[in-house]
Amino acid sequence: MQTTFSEEQLKEPGTKRANEILRACVHCGFCTATCPTYQVLGDELDSPRGRIYLIKDMLENEREPDAKTVKHIDRCLSCLACMTTCPSGVHYMHLVDHARDYIEQRYKRPFTDRALRWVLARILPYPMRFRVALLGAKMGRPFARFMPDARLRAILEMAPKVIPPVSRNDDPQTFSPLAPRRMRVALMTGCAQKALNTDINDATIRVLTRLGAEVVVAEGAGCCGALTHHMGKTAESHVTAAKNIRAWAREMDEGGLDAIVINTSGCGTTVKDYGHMFRNDPLAPDAARVAAIARDISEVLIELTADSESAVWSPEAEWSKVTKTARPAEGMVVAYHAACSLQHGQKIKTHPKTLLKKAGFTIVEPADPHLCCGSAGTYNLMQPEISGQLKERKVKTLEAKNPDVIAAGNIGCMMQIGSATAVPVVHSVELLDWAWGGPKPHALDGREMHRDGIPRLR
Repeated sequence: MQTTFSEEQLKEPGTKRANEILRACVHCGFCTATCPTYQVLGDELDSPRGRIYLIKDMLENEREPDAKTVKHIDRCLSCLACMTTCPSGVHYMHLVDHARDYIEQRYKRPFTDRALRWVLARILPYPMRFRVALLGAKMGRPFARFMPDARLRAILEMAPKVIPPVSRNDDPQTFSPLAPRRMRVALMTGCAQKALNTDINDATIRVLTRLGAEVVVAEGAGCCGALTHHMGKTAESHVTAAKNIRAWAREMDEGGLDAIVINTSGCGTTVKDYGHMFRNDPLAPDAARVAAIARDISEVLIELTADSESAVWSPEAEWSKVTKTARPAEGMVVAYHAACSLQHGQKIKTHPKTLLKKAGFTIVEPADPHLCCGSAGTYNLMQPEISGQLKERKVKTLEAKNPDVIAAGNIGCMMQIGSATAVPVVHSVELLDWAWGGPKPHALDGREMHRDGIPRLR
């Protein structure tokens, strides 16, 4: 794509990066075939190619964003399926993030939009605030249908029926390995996940220590910054991200780290991009170091179980220590939902399935596994109509496989899918922990047990 930015414009780092990305685009339109919003809405401006044209025009002309441009960019999920499809390597993620920052600085949204975005940015990244908000939403849930704004209804309906107790495992501390030490890792405990589902971090710690990893929850680490980053609130996102960088860099310098383990794939995509986000910041060296060792939990488990058939460790031996009954994985059908941030953002497509198969589960995948479920961070709260259509389609394809359980690697996807199906939805690491000697995931409580000990749907 030909661009006409001036030399003066290209002195601004964000514009310079946008120019590089725009020039890589060849207008081929392959991205439209895999764009969820284009499939739902059928509007070229709601496809990556259409949004690229809008962004190019806005940036080149230093134009004040108008309502039309903002609407179509807001409708982008940032699922990044277009980046997987693109034959030219267009880094759409960096482009749309820059466009959102540009809009945030120059466009005055309607009051209700500003208020909603302000509230979400002040609550979701803070676990205790989020817990209080969830309690309020839970009480207001019966009145959701009376809310005039679909976004307010979506917020009330998001509240889980049960809000889990606080897990002390999320406090800064070190967990010693239960087997000979093979690595030292920092676990990112996150923010929203600590309010919505405390079992995921607990299961992650059990699995890692069982496999010989020393697990550190670093003092000062918290929200990755993704929620505010994708709203265009760059300064706010960088404040929280910088806390992580400093906390993990300190651990790297003092005790050494082999990896920073992340079990929420949306966070993982952001942390792995810290090097780019802080490229012009004094924290750039540390940000690059952190990004270089950031790993999804599935990546670390693949490494740790690579020699599971040797004398180091085996899931069969571990399970035999706990019970004489059949391992829960035997005969259990798991529908695997590939989170967009994992398969498109981090290009991790096979690791979770490989691990679940190794643990003995039967894995099935829905039709069109590359398409988003509609969660996308805060998208399901700010664009509930489009999100609802994507959720309905995703749940339909998952249920068509008649699974015993649905597994995913991202809390947002789990909440989104779980709100529309009776099939239990769990994190992949919870299933691995259970299969390898840990407790049964709470989502499976209350299910009938066959004589072989395998849970089935009622």
